[in-house]
Amino acid sequence: MINSVVKAARLLALFSPAEPRLTLSEISTRLGMPKSTAHHLLNTLLAVGFIEKVDGDSYALGAAIIALTQNVRVNVELRDRAAPLLRHLADSCHESVYLTTCDGDQVLYIYAIESSQRLLARTAVGDRAPLHCTAVGKAILAQLPPDRVAEIAERRGLPGFTATTRSDLAALAVDLEATRARGYAVDDQEHEPETYCLGAPIFDAQGAVIGACSISGSDPAIIAGRVRELAPKIMHTAQEISRRMGYVPATTALVNFTEM
Repeated sequence: MINSVVKAARLLALFSPAEPRLTLSEISTRLGMPKSTAHHLLNTLLAVGFIEKVDGDSYALGAAIIALTQNVRVNVELRDRAAPLLRHLADSCHESVYLTTCDGDQVLYIYAIESSQRLLARTAVGDRAPLHCTAVGKAILAQLPPDRVAEIAERRGLPGFTATTRSDLAALAVDLEATRARGYAVDDQEHEPETYCLGAPIFDAQGAVIGACSISGSDPAIIAGRVRELAPKIMHTAQEISRRMGYVPATTALVNFTEM
């Protein structure tokens, strides 16, 4: 365990709604460390935005740490509101079901129900995955402006995981346009071999995409023979989760099965 990280965590834990501001002397005394050590820790946390200086000689939690706690709150709220709907979806489709949230330039899996038909779980809660080659990721990307998609591709690249991964931005853009048109994304073994997925986006009360849910399995029928059955289910589930997160859609999308 890294001692400096432990000290920083203990320092951050000193702040509370009852005591939102503390002086250097108070921090030093409560942590039982020299003022010089406490001051060094504070300067480090100031540099990354976890702490900010207020009223001259006092310190408070900074915007960066508040944003992190807000993200955790949203993820917990999303998971709790989505869980009953995802359990119903898993029972009705007999495939694995996943819930993800946006995590920078990746997706973070925050809830999963593994199908009994899968001998080995491919994805676990807490795992992260790329945006450009997963159904949940492409469902999210399809809701972003093209320039934002290009920025993400520039930062992260479009690495090829399988022979079907869209590793070219132009090809990915075509796929995302089709995703927007039909209302759901398709993963045809693009991230993992023998894994087929359908994904749909989830929105918050402000209309911003905050995550996606998916149906996943090893049966290619998920994206072929069963798509007329499963696509409406994943879209309806995503829409209902969005509604529970406060989203009010302007229009109701129609399912289009003419293009995969």
